[in-house]
Amino acid sequence: MTTTDTGRPESVLPTPSHTVGPFYGYALPFPGGGDIAPLGHPDTITVQGYVTDGEGNPLPDAFLELWGPGPDGRVPATDGSMRRDPAGGGYLGRNGVEFTGWGRVQTDAGGHWYARTLRPGARGHSAPYLSVCVFARGLLVHLFTRIYLPGDDASLAADPLLAGLDPERRGTLIAADEGHGTYRFDVRLQGEGETVFLEFR
Repeated sequence: MTTTDTGRPESVLPTPSHTVGPFYGYALPFPGGGDIAPLGHPDTITVQGYVTDGEGNPLPDAFLELWGPGPDGRVPATDGSMRRDPAGGGYLGRNGVEFTGWGRVQTDAGGHWYARTLRPGARGHSAPYLSVCVFARGLLVHLFTRIYLPGDDASLAADPLLAGLDPERRGTLIAADEGHGTYRFDVRLQGEGETVFLEFR
């Protein structure tokens, strides 16, 4: 009879919870995951960027979830916008009408991601922002951050979270305006220029 000595770490086989992923590439991404804005909406913006590791190398298998309010600052309460294939039951993508404020995107082979959403309005005392949840290799627990959009310096200066950060760290939460409604926001997981990540209790 063989027994396993669980008192020594090297004798215990790893389980999925002990193994560094990612395990989310199957079934979680869906067509149109980054197409959050309704088709043709005048307040549509594109947010795009790269996810990199501590050495600055792009991650081809990172995964981001974004959510935020509409231009009026209200968080949508829409049931959903997904269409299913009536024959096979698979996802066909969004219907292009409802705005749920939520999207899910995966980086491509070069570590690049993008999403089309509506420019968020201000809520309370905070400057307008998009919430982001980051999943990536080596992360056993996902990370939270925010994307603030430039354009209203007074609002950004008065934001409680941004006001509490050193200026160089603050910049990791503010997207760069690339013109024509496009903003760049890179996520650096660690090292120099590491993105500010948030902890919720």
